[in-house]
Amino acid sequence: MERTTLRNILGYLPAFASGMLVVLVFSVFVLYFFAWIAFVPLLLSLWGKTSREAFFSGFVFGIVYFFGTLYWIYHSINHYGGVSFLSSILIVLLLCCYLSLYPALFSIIFSSIIKTTKLPALLVAPVIWVVLEFIRSYAFSGFPWSSIGYSQYKFLSMIQISDITGIYGISFLIISVNGAIVDIFLLKKRLKEMPLFPLFYPATGFFFLFLILIVTFGYGTWRLNQERKGKIISAGIIQGNIEQDKKWEPFYQNEVMDTYFDLTRKISLSPLDLLVWPETSVPFFFEYDIDLTEKMIRFQKDLGSNLLFGSVLVKERSPGKTLLSNSAVLLNREGKTIYKYDKIHLVPFGEYVPLRSILFFIDKLVVGIGDYVPGKPYIKAETDSGSFGTLICYEIIFPGMVRKFYTKGGDFIVTITNDAWFGRTSGPYQHFSMAVFRAIENRKPLIRSANTGVSGFIDSNGRILSQSRLFQRQVLTDRIKTDATMTFYTKYGDLFSYFCIVISVILLINTKPWR
Repeated sequence: MERTTLRNILGYLPAFASGMLVVLVFSVFVLYFFAWIAFVPLLLSLWGKTSREAFFSGFVFGIVYFFGTLYWIYHSINHYGGVSFLSSILIVLLLCCYLSLYPALFSIIFSSIIKTTKLPALLVAPVIWVVLEFIRSYAFSGFPWSSIGYSQYKFLSMIQISDITGIYGISFLIISVNGAIVDIFLLKKRLKEMPLFPLFYPATGFFFLFLILIVTFGYGTWRLNQERKGKIISAGIIQGNIEQDKKWEPFYQNEVMDTYFDLTRKISLSPLDLLVWPETSVPFFFEYDIDLTEKMIRFQKDLGSNLLFGSVLVKERSPGKTLLSNSAVLLNREGKTIYKYDKIHLVPFGEYVPLRSILFFIDKLVVGIGDYVPGKPYIKAETDSGSFGTLICYEIIFPGMVRKFYTKGGDFIVTITNDAWFGRTSGPYQHFSMAVFRAIENRKPLIRSANTGVSGFIDSNGRILSQSRLFQRQVLTDRIKTDATMTFYTKYGDLFSYFCIVISVILLINTKPWR
């Protein structure tokens, strides 16, 4: 009995090992090369498993994978939501349990198909993985954080292809390489299980994968060395590093404003084309609080630069009810408001409670100052320096959402955020890395202003031109080149993912994997 239990536990060690390798991939040490072998132990272990065993292997892998990369969520809930440390960890574990259902389902499908099909794992595994990763990006409002492709944000020559396939094409390549290694190890077993197993299939698969990798690398090298037309503009980022639990206290309002004024003056000795403050950087309701609004406009008129800042705007106020929006506001050089964007994709349980009529007993885990309402139009700001969309906070992690701002053109991307919620964890670095892909997918340089970091400039090839340090009061200035390129991804969206969905359906129908 004890030996059987021990054997069962040891049977999940490969899944645990794969999970740990993926955690290393997303670490702040940027060990992205581990991604190309991280899934091998899991995939190999699924060969001899029943559907039940495969499910639990995938689930174990998922728990390690997601808890190791998303542990930082506890910080927001614990430090700012008034939830105990233990309870906040349990909430994160519950989220990880849900997310782990995706690799668990992947493991069942892969385990069943690979034992009955003649197709190589280098095709079967990535197709299924991409489909489930794509579904995770949209199901229940979507949570695409920790998609495996994001681990390669420093591998610039390999990820340029995402302007065609989106982030999911990079995930496909990573899982495909892992599958190719698995094919080598499983070849003898597959020949034994299926005497008529044709070597033509894996050999052809290796050839085409090698060809795709060469083409991808060549395309990336060409893109990185390509000269594209654009206008050089100067921009400045102000990272105020304002303490999250004090910024809305009336006593600190003037101190917060003076901090931003002083930092802005440091880089405004000669006017810049655009100055960017972080999400909700002004500690008052712009246009509702008349005195502070006028103070802000007077300051702006002396700058001689366009100023974009984050503000909470009052949409409706009545006794016992305040409706607010998390917004971006642009003041032109004369201090006039020329653009407002209301955040469309709100954070569940942070900015609103989904299904409130059913989940009436759950309040927002992170206490706010009112109920937020989402915006609707995907509007861009039009300035003398070019047009841009503004993505607020975690809107930047949704590739399908970002592209909607640029289907009719645009010159650059601005994203503002307040990552103070994440503390000194890997969360802010992960958040910043995703912005690299939005720049490449749409071929738009990107300006990112974060209250506590990481702020920075990224060019339209995904190169990080400069970035700030965490929890330091900083200003950054740089010159970026606008890019009016209309990419395949911007025009047509996630066609690659839809193609993978079609292939996976054909696989499921033709191989009849379920036992």
